[in-house]
Amino acid sequence: MSTSIFVSRIKGLPMLDPNGDQVGKIRDVVIQNRTGKRSPRVKGLVVELFAMRRIFFPMDRVHSIDANQVIISGLVNTRRFERRERETLVVDSLFDRQVQWGDVPATIFDVSIKHVRSRDWELAEVALREKRGFQRAHVTIVDWSEIPDFFTDAPAHSAEDYVARLSELKPADVARELHDMEPARRADVVAAMDDQQLAEALEELPEDEQVELIAILDSERAADVLEEMDPDDAADLIAELDSETAEDILGRMEPEDAEDVRTLLTYDAATAGGLMNPEPVVLGVDATVAEALASVRREEITPAMAALAFVCRSPLDTPTGRYVGAVHIQRLLREPPSSLVAGLIDPSVTPLEPGSDIALVSRYFATYDMVCAPVVDADRRLLGVVTVDDVLDHILPDDWRGIQLDRVNDV
Repeated sequence: MSTSIFVSRIKGLPMLDPNGDQVGKIRDVVIQNRTGKRSPRVKGLVVELFAMRRIFFPMDRVHSIDANQVIISGLVNTRRFERRERETLVVDSLFDRQVQWGDVPATIFDVSIKHVRSRDWELAEVALREKRGFQRAHVTIVDWSEIPDFFTDAPAHSAEDYVARLSELKPADVARELHDMEPARRADVVAAMDDQQLAEALEELPEDEQVELIAILDSERAADVLEEMDPDDAADLIAELDSETAEDILGRMEPEDAEDVRTLLTYDAATAGGLMNPEPVVLGVDATVAEALASVRREEITPAMAALAFVCRSPLDTPTGRYVGAVHIQRLLREPPSSLVAGLIDPSVTPLEPGSDIALVSRYFATYDMVCAPVVDADRRLLGVVTVDDVLDHILPDDWRGIQLDRVNDV
């Protein structure tokens, strides 16, 4: 069982990136109520940068928390934090709140959070300062559920109620729920959904419905959602928008995310360049098996993307330095951790060219039983990776997602 961490203990701690450099300081914790008597979910942290700007940092990118620091992974979005509907700030809104505990009035002194599974955190306990008559006030720690007025339950059938239920479903099932909703209800639910949850559901919807949903969002929210999507899926969606809307959204995205999408848009959608994801697992020539396995086991790496790791000369960001070769994860699992990955390259993995059309790409996957393949340019730089799910998306009928959603509903 995970040990809970009281918020007052992490308030003011430095937040460090993977290189040990300080990004900012923790100022608050963002939580979100859920229905069904489930513990409120911890969405992320409010972090104060050195410029006194406060930003939001998602909990799924928090690597570790100890008594001295919070260590993170991934990029930091420096857009100013704005609290959204249904979100509560622990320090600002809960500390010192008057509540009723049994027949005793009390004040919330502190709140603890705990890591429950995978990347999820939840609110765990509440420290209450109670005072009985003229007795000295003392602190009692109780489970959050022992305080009946800690949160007010969302009304039945509200948008919040739907979102709480959807949070337990897989993205394809969330997409089906959105597909079946009346437009007004869908707009309310989409407005209440997390950016990541909405992004994952969008990737499972037909393109025309993706465009409809993006159209009901303001440009700032649309940019946040597209940043959470895989770059190739975001590029496909951007390509369906009118040029003015597309440019407005791209201009509001983080520069690195926007650059990936713009690069993909330079290729025909039905080519390896248009299909590829520009964020493969890339390793240097001196990387070990242990380092490679640590890279492919990252939670944001899909099973198809994790099938191959690619060895390149520096720089390792796409477009990389000279492409050296690819290594299968099965081979990595059979070798000593200290072995060099460069010595395990499979010479039979032939890279695709960015201009290779969908017919050639699909034959390549079928012939060599591949689930992902590298895309390399004329200068032998790795540009990205095509996965089998992206190939299937383009060889199936254009409306296959809609047909699939309708058929599931008929079962």
